[in-house]
Amino acid sequence: MTADARLLLYALGAVGTLIVLIARFKVHPFVALISVSLAMGVAAGMPPGAAVKAFQDGVGTALGFIAIVVGLGTMLGKIMAESGAASRIAATLIAAFGERRVHWAIMVVAFIVGIPVFFQVGFVLLIPLVFTIAHRTGTPLLKVGLPLVAGLSVVHGMLPPHPAAMLAVSAYEADVGRTILYGIVVGLPTAALAGPIFAAWVAPRIPLPAENPVAAQLRGDSTERMPGFGTSLLTVLIPVILMLLASTAAASRVRAALQFVGHPIVALLLALLVSFWSLGRARRFTREQLLKFCNDCLAPTAAILLVIGAGGGFNAVLVQSGVGRAIADVASGSHVSPLLLAWSVAALIRVATGSATVAMTTAAGIVAPLAATIPGTSAELLVLATGAGALVLSHVNDAGFWLIKEFFDMTVPQTLKTWTVAETIIGVAGLMFTLVLSVVI
Repeated sequence: MTADARLLLYALGAVGTLIVLIARFKVHPFVALISVSLAMGVAAGMPPGAAVKAFQDGVGTALGFIAIVVGLGTMLGKIMAESGAASRIAATLIAAFGERRVHWAIMVVAFIVGIPVFFQVGFVLLIPLVFTIAHRTGTPLLKVGLPLVAGLSVVHGMLPPHPAAMLAVSAYEADVGRTILYGIVVGLPTAALAGPIFAAWVAPRIPLPAENPVAAQLRGDSTERMPGFGTSLLTVLIPVILMLLASTAAASRVRAALQFVGHPIVALLLALLVSFWSLGRARRFTREQLLKFCNDCLAPTAAILLVIGAGGGFNAVLVQSGVGRAIADVASGSHVSPLLLAWSVAALIRVATGSATVAMTTAAGIVAPLAATIPGTSAELLVLATGAGALVLSHVNDAGFWLIKEFFDMTVPQTLKTWTVAETIIGVAGLMFTLVLSVVI
């Protein structure tokens, strides 16, 4: 057996062990992730100290961004819930689309909001609306929640200005404008299949706990002195607007300032500070009340962040042990269509390492030189095919898997049946629609 085959076998065994420990033996995911990560690193030939260091660095990398985003976003969501802003937006959406079609509204909102923001940022911004709409209409949480994550995930993987998509645009020398246009054409039907259509089928089949501690903190139940729809919507869109301005600024001096305020952390912080005035004023909240809201909402996120961080550590061990490189070496010798090759390489790396960003950037680096030798291949479609492959089959080595699991209060098997399947639908449908578009173009 070759060294690469052995690495892939170890990675497969690690994933299987992790699922069994959590689902069958009820080991806490945080403990299971640490144990399996270190065992995987040592089995793959890493010195024990290096395996620990890789895991530690992975946790730090994951939480260095996500912990701040989740903390600020949860505080903003709590202010939206307590002030009635989430209820106001939910009521307006319900009235505009009707209760039976509100999950379609959430998908469209997620698709638009997700274009300039990171997946995690869009998720924490919009999850209070999902909790509120599900509570007010009696709709199953997954029927509203899966369209949210489907819309966000599609634009995260396929559309610039997201970092991985931009790196792929650069590697393939694609046109940014055409990539965005083609991404919208491919992304909307893809998000519809993985979001509202799949959610309507799967939600009745996945019973969730009656009480969700995170939902109890973030959903808006108050109808007393609710802020206006415009004020509520503008407050939650402040980070989106700032990040969009940062990505489009041209002048160097203005660009530097906008890149600062448009950074996800700064943009969320500014939105939170504005919400204290714009939303807190409508209910005449005192400083003590605002402080209490911020303190109360953080308690349910502690376990979530630990599990997400451990997922990032597992990801880092897989990458540094050479699993991603092993897959790249195997794929580079294949002789298939560039679109299929880009999708396949990205999908394999995604499944093995759990990182859509690593999968997309690595696959683009492998496929770009090969695609350059084949005339007639659209660089923009290569970006979309790579992005679709990088989203497929999210599972226990992906920090996003744990984010969805914990916020929706699902078990590991339930998350595999919902989030993992939705991501796989995105990956496969995204490729199919890209191939259809390649025929048209």
